[in-house]
Amino acid sequence: MNVRVIMNFNGLVLLYLSSFMILPILVSIINGSKDLMPLIYSFLITLLVGITLFASTTKNKKEDIKNREAFLIVTLAWMMMSLFGSLPFLFSGTLSSFTDAYFESMAGFTTTGASVIKNVEIIPEGVLFWRSLTQWIGGMGIIVFALAILPFLGTGGMQLFRAEVPEINVDKLRPRIIDTAKALWIIYLFLTIINALLLHLSGMNIFDAICHAFTTMATGGFSTKNASLAAFGNPGIEYITSLFMFLAGVNYTLYFYFFKGQYSILWKSSEFKFYLSVTLIATILVTFAIFGSSYGQFHESLRYALFQVTSVMTTTGYATADYEKWHPLSHVLLMLLMFFGGMIGSTGGGLKQVRMLLALKQGYRELYQLIHPRAITSVKLDNKFLDKEILGSIWGMIFLFLSVCALAIVGVSATGIDIITSTSTVISAMCNVGPALGMAGPAENYAEITPIGKWILTFCMLTGRLEVYTVLILFMPQFWKK
Repeated sequence: MNVRVIMNFNGLVLLYLSSFMILPILVSIINGSKDLMPLIYSFLITLLVGITLFASTTKNKKEDIKNREAFLIVTLAWMMMSLFGSLPFLFSGTLSSFTDAYFESMAGFTTTGASVIKNVEIIPEGVLFWRSLTQWIGGMGIIVFALAILPFLGTGGMQLFRAEVPEINVDKLRPRIIDTAKALWIIYLFLTIINALLLHLSGMNIFDAICHAFTTMATGGFSTKNASLAAFGNPGIEYITSLFMFLAGVNYTLYFYFFKGQYSILWKSSEFKFYLSVTLIATILVTFAIFGSSYGQFHESLRYALFQVTSVMTTTGYATADYEKWHPLSHVLLMLLMFFGGMIGSTGGGLKQVRMLLALKQGYRELYQLIHPRAITSVKLDNKFLDKEILGSIWGMIFLFLSVCALAIVGVSATGIDIITSTSTVISAMCNVGPALGMAGPAENYAEITPIGKWILTFCMLTGRLEVYTVLILFMPQFWKK
């Protein structure tokens, strides 16, 4: 294990994190808010630690990053980002507990959106902007951002990119990993700007529009209002946000080809068609579940159902209504949708749509094989046959995902939290959604969860964000052996 290379890259991550901290400082200066010095202190500490780590471990000779180093670099990077990202919350007095500050920061960078802040509207503008920015950074991943501007990483860059976003076929997307990362960030920035402009034109002030565009495209869900988007009471804003939440859940590889003029790429993607179908079917089911019981008009039921289905399934976590008061059927549907998540290669969390699609195909194949035991069958995706190794890795991922969920539910409930809250918060954290049920419902937050429960959920957020394997492999003794 090359510790020097690991610390060198993490020092580099902190340097770029500190560069992002300049933005909330500017916001604080423009608004004249009281959080200027806490933000400056946070910036200086992050910058100095980053410089120290990077400079003390830099050598003239370039070294490739192996797979083992890549897994550890990615996990440590998210942990260190969350650590230093918590400084503005602590220094400004927004949160007095390190546990709460780290939880809030991890919820930001993992785009979970699970908050422990009871009143976000009293937070100074600079810290509030930083809170939203953490989700935007985490949405595409600061690792990818670093790759976009660090050509000297050499072939090791490929290992890091696969560890951060293993879903994207970088070998075919662009010939160079640096160009790939740049292209993804340009698309990400472009969609964010369009989203912010439309929100501003629909009635949001420019600050709220930018903050919500950050957290929408990141499928994060942090809002500048206590009541989330319900505070605006604007159907136009809700429909725009529903659209961009859906777009944020689309595989960015498809956007790359779409913007190159290959407009049919979306309809050739089995996963996209499945994603669209699940969204429409779930919206219809929830609409009929709440029509009459919660809302008297059909178009009103459709409006709230579309928003909440898209928000939960893409793991964004916004709310325009207290869905705990809806029909119980809607509770079950929304909980199931958390597992589906966005498409693979998107900023969404969850198990991802393609895994759910292939699991269904494999299940159907097994049933068909029981009826026709001599039939030779296989599973296809986009008219391509899939190897048994790929299907095996999917079932392995689902098993590990559910195993972590089960153990975490036991752990959280052991702290005295009721079963509804324990189960829903763990699933929400693993799927990077945010709002849950019970004590952490859409009208509540995670402030009342016990400190031990918060650390368990913090681990769940990190594990879910990094696709389970990246974190759990660090617990294997064989990983640390030469």
